Amino acid sequence: MPGENLTRAEARERAAVVATESYEVTLDLTTGPTTFASRTVVRFAATAGASTFIDLIAPTVHEVTLNGRALDVADVVADSRIRLDDLAASNVLVVVADAPYMNTGEGLHRFVDPVDDEVYLYSQFEVADSRRVFAVFEQPDLKATFTFTVTAPAHWTVVSNYPQVGEPVPVEDGVNRNGGVDKGTATWSFETTPRISSYITAVIAGPYHAEHRELSSQDGRTIPLGVYCRGSLAEHLDTDNIVDITRAGFDFYERAFGVAYPFAKYDQLFVPEFNAGAMENAGAVTFLESYVFRSKVPEATIERRAVTILHELAHMWFGDLVTMRWWDDLWLNESFAEYMSTLATARATRWTSAWTTFSSLEKNWAYRQDQLPSTHPIVADMRDLEDVEVNFDGITYAKGASVLKQLVSWVGQDEFFDGVRAYFAKHAWGNTELRDFLTELEATSGRDLSAWSGLWLEKAGVTLLRPSLEVDDAGVITSFAVLQEVPDEHPVQRPHRLAIGGYDLAEGRLVRTVHVELDIDGPRTEVPALVGVPRPALLLVNDDDLAYAKVRLDEQSLAASIDLLGSFDDSLPRTLVWTAAWDATRDGEAPARDFVDLVLNNIAHETDSSVVLVLLRQLSTALDLYVAPEHRLATETAAADRLLELARAAEAGSDTQLQLVKSFAGRAATAEQLDAVRDLLDGQAQLDGLSIDTDLRWELLTSLVTGGRAGEPDIAAQLADDATATGQRAAAAARAAVPTAEAKAAAWTAVVDGDGLPNALQAATIAGFGRVHDRTLLLPFVEPYFAGLETVWADKTSEMAQNIVVGLYPTDLVDEASADVLGATDAWLDAHPDAPAALRRLVLESRDGVRRALAAQEADRRRA
Repeated sequence: MPGENLTRAEARERAAVVATESYEVTLDLTTGPTTFASRTVVRFAATAGASTFIDLIAPTVHEVTLNGRALDVADVVADSRIRLDDLAASNVLVVVADAPYMNTGEGLHRFVDPVDDEVYLYSQFEVADSRRVFAVFEQPDLKATFTFTVTAPAHWTVVSNYPQVGEPVPVEDGVNRNGGVDKGTATWSFETTPRISSYITAVIAGPYHAEHRELSSQDGRTIPLGVYCRGSLAEHLDTDNIVDITRAGFDFYERAFGVAYPFAKYDQLFVPEFNAGAMENAGAVTFLESYVFRSKVPEATIERRAVTILHELAHMWFGDLVTMRWWDDLWLNESFAEYMSTLATARATRWTSAWTTFSSLEKNWAYRQDQLPSTHPIVADMRDLEDVEVNFDGITYAKGASVLKQLVSWVGQDEFFDGVRAYFAKHAWGNTELRDFLTELEATSGRDLSAWSGLWLEKAGVTLLRPSLEVDDAGVITSFAVLQEVPDEHPVQRPHRLAIGGYDLAEGRLVRTVHVELDIDGPRTEVPALVGVPRPALLLVNDDDLAYAKVRLDEQSLAASIDLLGSFDDSLPRTLVWTAAWDATRDGEAPARDFVDLVLNNIAHETDSSVVLVLLRQLSTALDLYVAPEHRLATETAAADRLLELARAAEAGSDTQLQLVKSFAGRAATAEQLDAVRDLLDGQAQLDGLSIDTDLRWELLTSLVTGGRAGEPDIAAQLADDATATGQRAAAAARAAVPTAEAKAAAWTAVVDGDGLPNALQAATIAGFGRVHDRTLLLPFVEPYFAGLETVWADKTSEMAQNIVVGLYPTDLVDEASADVLGATDAWLDAHPDAPAALRRLVLESRDGVRRALAAQEADRRRA
């Protein structure tokens, strides 16, 4: 039986038989806390006499009627499918079922607010979870119109893709399906959507707080804008800022795409326990609720929210108006939105240095993903839904967006957007493949993109660019070349359009004095334009970050960067130097302690909040994994002391001050460091401008818990003061961080063996479980981890299983000889050659982290 999977071949076969027309979906959300009533009427054309199936995951199916003929439910319903035989040319299918509420962030997620016990629901259907709510041909190329009708408690708000029709109709003394009388319920009806894919339909319901605005579209329509959140978060909802970014995005995209916003309204809903950053439901985008800021957050987080808002808005055209035929082109959907949202952020908002953030955050993600054993071409081979689930990765998003940025430079920006406008005009409301997009770009640019596509989209791997130069006694460059090194596993030489920059010190600042732009190709490319030029203090290959490639600094430039990194006038070249240093550390070419020193000596000069965020994450990775074990304790102790010193010296109330305090708290381990954390928490020590708000209080408390300085009474007291969903998550993480065998075992049992934790509490517990100063606390869980992998994968939903497989992998035990993580991983892989491909991929990716850590530790041992 197929279980819940669907293959690409099956989808193609079904699309050859079926042409969907419309869905009428009726949901009753008043039937109890575990299931809701679902009735679907599907109208579709088909090859007469053919057989196919429709998708549905439901605990109970009451009725299946095809063209007026009742089908035997026991016979036609199996796993996630309903078999449909002897189809007519025109068909009407009715399916009545009880569908499940989920607590995993998939399907129709149900959440109870601990503040007021109100119930909040939201749908999340990508990749294939609309079938958890209604019967559906669950594949993106079988588009149809959708008409939703929803019955719910009368005091709720209900939102779907299109506007509601009139006011909700009260249900007066109506008898519900359980025989009870519903006096406090009402029924909402919604306008019929245009033809869209099922995965971007949506139903959001509950007593959401709503604020409404509107804007004028370029076609003269007035577009209603709604911003929603839970009632208990309403005081923190900064609607004006959200709407300002949205307005800027509307104006930018309508001009860039030449097509007015394609839907009737635009609602943005911040929902609880969301798995991703956001989801591009047509006209009803859902966002991670953490984007409603109840405490002070770094500027990086505020910028990330702006980029996310613009990313989802771009999807209204690229993804929703025009949709991929199958998930092979998921990359184009996401990469286009990623590229456009960064461009829009840089040009239409106050974050004009958004490409610096992209370089630091997104490209670093792409480079890391592209060096894993599971790396794949940007155009991935999505054989089935399980392949899709694990491909929301750095290749699909960040590498694809980086390559699109290169493509725009190559074909020309005007020509690129001319092609985009032609693409939307030709394929509106339809489904496309990559070739459809490239055809329009070829027409507007006059370039043949088949070779470009073959090299950049259909081949995996990232190349390394290294400068090779000679200088005479007078300091004049006598030869300069760029060497392109390719990985053995993916030996593809690619052409790059890039710039080489030279920087010299002038009045205490590093300024660019040399700039050469050229095409490079092959293992060695000479750069005659630099011959005869006095050697600058620092030379930077890939200046302006035009190319997708790792780079190295020559020895003199590396030395200069260590001394002068804080002297750059511009944040982007400084970020490229940071990235080059990190890549060399990850690749085992440079000692990790050198990178630690580089960060701690220069981070105070960094002006970009997102770069600070990334650097502090990289610092933690270097300390936890890449510093040789025999040097780790001393290095970690000195690093935490330095972070506290930097925090105390930082500008009062600054973004950097906040980030440094958080980083210090995460690393505090000695008695003196934990004393400093306690003093901050209790108010015995104060930093000018630093407010110990609710979320920072949790971070400081969890630091003390991890260090054995606080325990359950302290956690319970803090939770009593913050009895919110956010407080519950923080408490779960803190309890899992208690440094005892009993606490770790309880966390493990709750996550792996139980089914009671919703997705958000599962993620928080996993995060807390991994917080230890004594790594031997984690040793007892290595064997159970590998023993339970297949059971976890089989018994839990995709999101929940992935969280466990990745989050509980024993990476931190890499240098514990008694664990032999590498050996245990290889033994499991050898013993389970037929395990699901997606599961093996996640284990292989985790294994690569161990292998890379061991290599980096060896490099650190060789430090002079």
